[in-house]
Amino acid sequence: MSIIYMLLAISVVVALGFFAAFVMSVKSGQYDDTYTPSVRMLFDDELVKESKTSITTSKEESIKTKE
Repeated sequence: MSIIYMLLAISVVVALGFFAAFVMSVKSGQYDDTYTPSVRMLFDDELVKESKTSITTSKEESIKTKE
């Protein structure tokens, strides 16, 4: 029965060690995303759904400009 208590204590110490390592890596900036903000401007914003009449009008205007 004493082996269960010893294994339990060891597992708690190991878990606390991993938690401490995780907290230290978060504080040091290991998980900061520095790439996404620099490329965010390259992507288009989501388009707002237009009504059917405005879509037809914009298609007609684009056809007129191509001619």
